[in-house]
Amino acid sequence: MAPLYLGLDLSTQQLKAVVITDENVVVHESAVHFDNDLPQYGTTNGAIQGPAEGEVTSPVAMWLDAVDLLMQRMKEAGIQFAEIKAISGAGQQHGSVYWSQHAEEALASLDPALTLREQLAPKAYSIQRAPIWQDSSTSQDCRALEEAVGGPQELADLSGSRAYERFTGNQIAKIRRLKPDAYAATSRISLVSSFVPSLYLGHIAPIEVSDASGMNLMDVLSCKWDDRLLEACGGSELRQKLGPEPVPGGTSLGPIGGWWTAKWGFSPDCIIAPFTGDNPATVVSFSAPGDALLSLGTSTTFLLSIPPRIRRRGGSLHPICSLIQPLWTPKSPCYATKMAPSLANKCETKPANVTGNASTRRLKAPHQATTGTLDSISLLPEIIPPGIKPEERVAAAESMPAENHPRAILESQFLSIRSRITAILPPHAATLHRLVVTGGSSGNETIRQLAADLFGMKVYVSHTKEAAGMGGALLARYAAWRAERGGTGSYEEMMGGEVVGMQCVAEPRPEVTKVYDDLVSVYQLCEETALKAVS
Repeated sequence: MAPLYLGLDLSTQQLKAVVITDENVVVHESAVHFDNDLPQYGTTNGAIQGPAEGEVTSPVAMWLDAVDLLMQRMKEAGIQFAEIKAISGAGQQHGSVYWSQHAEEALASLDPALTLREQLAPKAYSIQRAPIWQDSSTSQDCRALEEAVGGPQELADLSGSRAYERFTGNQIAKIRRLKPDAYAATSRISLVSSFVPSLYLGHIAPIEVSDASGMNLMDVLSCKWDDRLLEACGGSELRQKLGPEPVPGGTSLGPIGGWWTAKWGFSPDCIIAPFTGDNPATVVSFSAPGDALLSLGTSTTFLLSIPPRIRRRGGSLHPICSLIQPLWTPKSPCYATKMAPSLANKCETKPANVTGNASTRRLKAPHQATTGTLDSISLLPEIIPPGIKPEERVAAAESMPAENHPRAILESQFLSIRSRITAILPPHAATLHRLVVTGGSSGNETIRQLAADLFGMKVYVSHTKEAAGMGGALLARYAAWRAERGGTGSYEEMMGGEVVGMQCVAEPRPEVTKVYDDLVSVYQLCEETALKAVS
């Protein structure tokens, strides 16, 4: 019986599965789309807005139903669960799940005759809707956290980032402030990435180290919870609610729970490994040191894997402690404004208005600016630049022709990223070798060419678009591989230094790249002007 490895990805809009072999060959992919497959929860793009301004949540019960439905679809597709040797995966970063005092007992006593939702939703959670990464309702708590540790730079030096609204520590602080009874009734707090393996283990899983980097709660150098940050966000009890210190990826958390063997036929020897965030999982799946990775999913995010010796702390890039290798992964802020891939076809294939005053006028609009003329653009509050509201970005864009909006959104996001990586790296061509693009918009030829031109690198795509799920499957294989070797061996050793299934799809045009090189400083000036206007 050939072993299989299962990677799961609980993203904003879907729960996805990727199954691979020992040769890293994908033998199965499936998904549950929350809006389409579970419409009874009333989500839009997997989330629910409000009622408070900036509040965005997802129903935990919906995620439980999605797990059951995904297992059923895998079974119907012919996947033999008994052949799965290990499970790992990823979750949308920064989201948090709040377990009740009854959670451990409920997880340990699951009945194979019932679904996960039937047994867990009524009693295992102190808060029924999980705050997710799109939530921007914690500005008050962010400022309080920065003040508690001596300012935003001190916080960035300690936790790797200034206080961001979506980060978990600030979400916890808001719940403690506004819902003290619910906070008191919470026995443990999980990230989305530790919530899923808890279901498979039958007890609450620890938080994985790289995903803990996006919480404003961990010392980014020691990779341990910091008492000052814990006290500021959740009081003296928060350490107990978070559980053990963060754990590295590629390790074994233990065997799969009995409910899974009885209901679905998994082997009792199946290993459950820590799940990580979707961005670290994507790095594991699609890149090697010297690569840059541009994720074009529900958010736009840029990641690098670089040696620790050239890292610089603070600023608007935040570090993700590596889950499997001695690297430091700077991550750009997630840009929440999303453009449907089809709208990229409206973009010109060359920069428009890129000389003289015309380029300055175009870039005066804070980035991600658009208008209501493009219904498929999702406007949400951004953390970069701070303080700019969606309605202000819309007003700033009104002087720009509507047909320029799609490309302006992409260019401004990419220029924002360029301006930030310039601060921590030598000239990009000397340090970065290739740009791997992933996510739903990565199949669009216009976006691929824009990325190649603006970043000045060859652009590659993978044979699978399920980057985080593939990363989870590889982490599952790595955990099983290490377990066979007594807990030793590096990820690079297992992979042989290869990143499988890559294809070059776009090359930079030097004359266009030069135009964008000159626009980086223009963008920086425009952002500074926008920030002064709202300060």
